[in-house]
Amino acid sequence: MSDARVDLNADTQNDEARLQLLETVAKLPNLPGVYRYFDAQDHVLYVGKARDLKKRVSSYFQKTLSSPRIAMMVGKISRLETTVTRSEAEALILENTLIKTLRPRYNILFRDDKSYPYLKITNEQSPRMTYYRGAIDKKHQYFGPFPSAWAVKESMQLLQKIFLLRSCEDSVFANRTRPCLLHQIQRCSAPCVDFITHEDYLVDVDNAAKFLRGRQSEVMQNLESKMLGFAEQLKFEQAALVRNQMSALSKILHQQSMETTGDSDIDVIAVIVEGGRACVNLAMVRGGRHLGDRAYFPSQVAEVEAMSDESIDVAVLTAFLAQHYADQFIPSQLILNIEFDAPDLMLALMAQCGHKIHCSFQPQEQRRAWLEMAVKGAQLSLARMLSEQGSQQSRTRSLCLALELEVDDIDQLRIECFDISHTQGEATQASCVVFHHHAMQNSEYRRFNIKDITPGDDYAAMRQVIHRRYEKMSVTRPLDAGGDADMASIPVMPDVVLIDGGKGQVEVARQVFEELGLDVSLIVGVCKGEGRRVGLETLVFVDGRAAKELGKESAALMLIAQIRDEAHRFAITGMRAKRAKARQTSQLEEIEGVGPKRRQRLLVRFGGLKGVADASIEDLIAVEGISRVLAEEIYKRLR
Repeated sequence: MSDARVDLNADTQNDEARLQLLETVAKLPNLPGVYRYFDAQDHVLYVGKARDLKKRVSSYFQKTLSSPRIAMMVGKISRLETTVTRSEAEALILENTLIKTLRPRYNILFRDDKSYPYLKITNEQSPRMTYYRGAIDKKHQYFGPFPSAWAVKESMQLLQKIFLLRSCEDSVFANRTRPCLLHQIQRCSAPCVDFITHEDYLVDVDNAAKFLRGRQSEVMQNLESKMLGFAEQLKFEQAALVRNQMSALSKILHQQSMETTGDSDIDVIAVIVEGGRACVNLAMVRGGRHLGDRAYFPSQVAEVEAMSDESIDVAVLTAFLAQHYADQFIPSQLILNIEFDAPDLMLALMAQCGHKIHCSFQPQEQRRAWLEMAVKGAQLSLARMLSEQGSQQSRTRSLCLALELEVDDIDQLRIECFDISHTQGEATQASCVVFHHHAMQNSEYRRFNIKDITPGDDYAAMRQVIHRRYEKMSVTRPLDAGGDADMASIPVMPDVVLIDGGKGQVEVARQVFEELGLDVSLIVGVCKGEGRRVGLETLVFVDGRAAKELGKESAALMLIAQIRDEAHRFAITGMRAKRAKARQTSQLEEIEGVGPKRRQRLLVRFGGLKGVADASIEDLIAVEGISRVLAEEIYKRLR
């Protein structure tokens, strides 16, 4: 690949700049590639691919554009970057990698979800099955991905019923002297105490893997041969155990007979667009078993609606296929509710996964039923999301009215809330949580360790956190910041600063704001009511407005209480973690002869202070640097 970077004048309305822009675009090559548009603040506006860069990019700078949205975006373009690729398929892969990385404002964005769970069978002397999330490797066997944790656990329960595989940790397995409860309820064959031979256990593991791959008939034949072999050897107890396995498997297969279709791996994808929002419902079939579905809600659909030559539902489907399967397992069959023609996309996906992919738009029989279920699921999920979104917007609007806020776009309302937490002055921490786009933004939460104050002085703690949070922030919001994904990295003042506390904490916040030259009208204090009951809070202002009691029926107060409670939760969990860490090392620090290195070795060796306290003198001596005299002192002091 080769990169070209072109700087454009920020003001495209200027005739001279317009001519320079057109001259630059005219020099682009007639080659496939990817282009990126940036605005004056260097925010990414749009990422696109092209079979012919010059032809595609030039179309954006015509005198008449087909859409007001495109014209609006073109008016913001300040800089252009292009990357030439060897093929359009390569451009498509790069385009969606950049979309997921840069999160441009005018592209359809799907949440980068890499948390799909798997069922893992380990490669050990006595393999175990376990629930797993994360990167997969070739050392162990992984089955999935599954759409939910519930689907994995259900499959694990089936394997326990039929094949009696172990699920215990290696540390438990290695130290068993008698079977556990799972063996007693016939969910494990107890390989830990040799109640089953190693060879027979490995056969069960192999059969379980075949079952997960959809080869149930082969598993049944193997079990039948195994049972007959035991019977011929007059090993009737073993034959009876295998018979029970076959009975359990037959029951499971009978229950699933209406839900399976061969041993196929299939993804069923339904796209529904309504009310300016879209839902993609993905149902997974693995080894012929329908494992459930998961709904996805792409963002920025309304912004993108007129940016593509395709219909919006096809654009959503294309974006989902390209972004979702960029780093996920791609089955050989896709069942879709929307017909689309994207040969370059399918060629790129097939080149990535190494096998053919067949797309079906009019499936029959059981597969048709699956598609209908997926479409219905998408419709219900989208209706529920739109209803919840309307409710969230209503609460935000009520809050704006209650606080007399003049906000042009309530979607952009930003609230930051602060709380202080400590235990009688110990491990003081402050929290800052953020409410934006009608929801709590967990990725923007911040914790502050409070230092150099009198323990228990909440006013000093509040002064320190407010000063540290806003000392480097600009007074006004940057123009056209909108909902860009990189907003979290830009210092921006919120529309409301909530202080969880009464007049004292609010007065401290006011003093800091005045010192920093900030608008004190942003500050709102939340005083707890009688008995600290939700609904009896009083809102306190510092700009001359009278205090307000909204009442427990107020939607605005319920939203304020939610934000305040989230700040309290975030502060107290951080404080407890800090306190536990401090207490964990404090007792060891008081023992003469136990320095930082020895303390670390002890904590790592025994997994924490409790483990050190439970260790014997001989166990302590085994740690590097611990003499018998020191071990006896540690043993005595921690008892």
